[in-house]
Amino acid sequence: MKVLWITSVYPSAENPGNGVFHETQVKALTSLGVEVTVINPIPLNASIIRIWKKRYRKKKLPYLEKRNGVNVYRPVYRAIPGQLRWFQPDKRIAESILKTLKKETLNFDFIHAHFAMPSGGAARIVAATYQKPWLLTLHGSDVHIYPSFSQSAERIFQKTVKSADEVIAVGEHLAKAAVLKAGRECTPIPIGIDLSTFKITENSLLKTKRKEKLALPKNKKIILSIGRLVKEKGIFELAEALPYLPEEYVVVYVGDGPGKEKLQRQEMYNDRLFLVGQIPNDKVREYLLASDIFILPSYSEGLPTVVIEAMALKIPIICTNVGGVPDLFGEYANLLIQPRSVQDIVARVKELIADPVFYEAVTEELYQRVHANYSAVDNANKLVEKYRELTNKSIDSTHEINHIWEEAK
Repeated sequence: MKVLWITSVYPSAENPGNGVFHETQVKALTSLGVEVTVINPIPLNASIIRIWKKRYRKKKLPYLEKRNGVNVYRPVYRAIPGQLRWFQPDKRIAESILKTLKKETLNFDFIHAHFAMPSGGAARIVAATYQKPWLLTLHGSDVHIYPSFSQSAERIFQKTVKSADEVIAVGEHLAKAAVLKAGRECTPIPIGIDLSTFKITENSLLKTKRKEKLALPKNKKIILSIGRLVKEKGIFELAEALPYLPEEYVVVYVGDGPGKEKLQRQEMYNDRLFLVGQIPNDKVREYLLASDIFILPSYSEGLPTVVIEAMALKIPIICTNVGGVPDLFGEYANLLIQPRSVQDIVARVKELIADPVFYEAVTEELYQRVHANYSAVDNANKLVEKYRELTNKSIDSTHEINHIWEEAK
């Protein structure tokens, strides 16, 4: 079966961490014999805007990139800064996809779109043009955040979710939210991770040597934060919490972003607060294994892959009660903290330090939960079943059209 994968984020040679969860799922699908073609439309702002603001300049991404045997096309579409807040570019994105399909003579059985906005809106138009069935996966922000930006955003969200042939959500909480917001039933299928690359080995226990190898403070306890350095990830609350934590604990941020300069101005910078910068995806495991606590104090999340990875390595975790995170924690969702709360961060770290036996048991339970529910290969098999249903639906529709045509003659 051939699937056209439409998404607004996908890893590239320049930015291998951008939407890495997509590539994880694509790898799992191709291992099961599914032929995937990815179209990842890229916004291009007007030339005067690109000259005025450096961050709006065109990303240096190739039109066609082959990654792990999969063709990834990146056509550009005309964009306006901040447009997701007041105007949806679904028609312009759809136009760029349609031009690519025609230019490359790409064939597909159905479409799998990711995020209701803006990719889902564009996929709806492409599916109608080609008379192909399509499946939509909801990831979190496309349900909880984007629809509230404007009436236009809410209208596109409703239309898109209701018109998809199948809707999947990456977690139980998100599926319930979609029912409440759009009245559309969803099937929860998490993306998961490649568990074979996150195995615990004997060497995993050698934290001191690992810290030394990564140039981290080897005689300190490390609280690790991985993600884009933006305020929405709770990075500043974590920095504010640091002075109230025991002296032997330091905070290490892995990632890059506009919050970097503000963090560098912190009094404890390069003393108890350290910035590693962006790292390759294959190094995430090493930093997790070198840490003593992993924290993700975000204001919002979908289903954060890095939390699943930390659980798979039995790293003690502190997270905020947002998005799909409660799905990951299951019966331990009561241990989640509130976003934007320095006090909650301090309290939870101190609780974790004070009761290691309890939190070791929690870590073990979460490890078992990840292996039971968040294998990328196992969940890809569930997705393939949905794909087969769509393929059969496409075949049935073709037979019905042919029958009507024969009767008309």
